Amino acid sequence: MVGMSGKRGNGEGSIYPYRNGFAAYVWVTTPDGSRKRKYVYGPTRKDVHEKWVKLHNEAKKGPVATNTPTLAQYLTYWLKEVVEPNLRPLTVATYETTVRLYIVPFLGSKRLDRLTVQDMRSWLNKLAETCQCCAQGKDAKRPEEKQRCCAKGKCCRRTLSKRSVNDARTVLRSALTNAMVEERISKNVAQLVKVQRARRKRPDPWSVEEACAFLENAQTWRDYLYPAYVLILVLGLRKGELLGLTWSDVNLDTGELRIQHQLQRVRRRLIHTDTAKTEASEAVLPLPEICLTALRLRMKEQEAAKQQAKDLWTESDLVFTTRYGTPVEPRNFNREFNRRSDRAGVRRIRVHDTRHTCASLLAALDVHPRIAMQILRHSEIAVTMEVYTHVPSAETRKALRKLGNALGGSKQKDSKKKGKRKQEEPPAKDGQQEP
Repeated sequence: MVGMSGKRGNGEGSIYPYRNGFAAYVWVTTPDGSRKRKYVYGPTRKDVHEKWVKLHNEAKKGPVATNTPTLAQYLTYWLKEVVEPNLRPLTVATYETTVRLYIVPFLGSKRLDRLTVQDMRSWLNKLAETCQCCAQGKDAKRPEEKQRCCAKGKCCRRTLSKRSVNDARTVLRSALTNAMVEERISKNVAQLVKVQRARRKRPDPWSVEEACAFLENAQTWRDYLYPAYVLILVLGLRKGELLGLTWSDVNLDTGELRIQHQLQRVRRRLIHTDTAKTEASEAVLPLPEICLTALRLRMKEQEAAKQQAKDLWTESDLVFTTRYGTPVEPRNFNREFNRRSDRAGVRRIRVHDTRHTCASLLAALDVHPRIAMQILRHSEIAVTMEVYTHVPSAETRKALRKLGNALGGSKQKDSKKKGKRKQEEPPAKDGQQEP
């Protein structure tokens, strides 16, 4: 900055125009004891002068590192020091996989401060057209007799979806934003690249009739996961929330349930953690009668399994466990869900997509709109009432109410009727795991 006398301040001759902005340097002592120049950059002379002054002060306090890391080196630091301590385990694992497979192989060798917008465009274009089977050697890792495509010179063209490419850019953008905060770079080139939004595939959830057929089949065949299916379909719980549910989260006396835990497999380990603490996740969900009935049934079944397992039982507070008290593996839950769908004669859908049937089921079960509003986490009753204007047939509603009463919900059953029903129920079969 030039003073009133027209002369530069002491040392300000080291500030000079650079590319689309300015740069400056300060002589510093590095950690190994040598003297080197340390550079700073900015869009204006004023910005650079402020950084130059700050760097001068740092140099007076002690050694200053001068080398600029490659992108791969910086991402390793970012994952360990920024991402891992602050984000959830599954998010950390997802970021690590994205960095390792989709960013470092293409851009890892480039210096952090020399990344350009052109680099970003080239990377995104190349990433979109790269066969991941070839890049990761997926077919080559198979036994020779089982190799079928890329390892035999017949590329299968397993490229990433547009959404996955955009997700990779999002991860890099987040890392470069942190680099800007740490004043390692002056601009985020990943943010300057425009990308086309990927169209979200609309789920095709079950109708109320399909959900009813699924639950009826699970109940008829005494599927040990029937109570879990009820909670997923009626309350719209996520799979992780369901499998991580503990009895301390459930109050059968007041008919309430709180979502506070989740079970996820991360890096080959099952992790039972708290859910993200948001206002929505901490909401207390009222339990419709069919859910109360299902949970009471689950409690009886779990107690019976505990008595049968004896010393082999693993004590936990989890609501849904295997016959030995261990957590239900999320992938096994998916498999059982698909098998039950096939046996019930309904379409296979993702477990997550059952959430979209929840509102219609609540209407079909004649759950009061105010209670449904709490379960669906709607802020206005008008939104809930829109769903309640579209209800299924009387036969379907009758069948769903019957599900709520069939396993202990009705107080008018006598012991004779219970015994008769028990004789008529078919046994669990098809290799199904009972509690």
